[in-house]
Amino acid sequence: VSFSLKIPMLSLPKLHPSTSPLSIPLHPHHPELQNLQFSENQRHGSPLSSLGKPIAAASVIALLSASLCFAHPALAFKGGGPYGQEVTRGQDLSGKDFSGKTLIKQDFKTSILRMANFKGAKLVGASFFDADLTGADLSDADLRGADLSLANLTKANLTNANLEGALATGNTSFRGSIITGADFTDVPLRDDQREYLCKFADGVNPTTGNATRDTLLCK
Repeated sequence: VSFSLKIPMLSLPKLHPSTSPLSIPLHPHHPELQNLQFSENQRHGSPLSSLGKPIAAASVIALLSASLCFAHPALAFKGGGPYGQEVTRGQDLSGKDFSGKTLIKQDFKTSILRMANFKGAKLVGASFFDADLTGADLSDADLRGADLSLANLTKANLTNANLEGALATGNTSFRGSIITGADFTDVPLRDDQREYLCKFADGVNPTTGNATRDTLLCK
């Protein structure tokens, strides 16, 4: 048995140089082909251009995602401070020299800062939350509004330091610290901390003019 299939030929108009191939009218007797025709005939433009914006947006999102995935790990720990690109949070910075530096709002959370030198440093609003500052030199430092919660300041030198409004909640330790001329105005201390510091508090802060004992509300 033989079968013969007759396929009608499509007659396509000649293309004008400015005509998009997708805007060619299809044969009226082939509805299945008509369904493939884009709405281009109504917009008089290439459908590919309509895809440009979503594709470009997707590309931008992909690039941003990639940049976040492969960003330098130091960027995640810079904190709010201006200390270059160096990581200062959760690091061992024992003996590091930060003397005289401007470290406003710098993030030193949970860092080991034993014997570090912060003499005369501007540390306004810096965070030393749960940091180890054993034996650190904080003399003449501006520590206004700094977070010293849970910090270990054992044997730290706080001579003439300005701690106005600093946080010292929790088990912040001042054991053996030198506090001559330090200003503790508005520092929320526990009664036992205050009583301990008042035992050897003396001097007057050269910046604020406040006596250390007065700022500690010593009796």
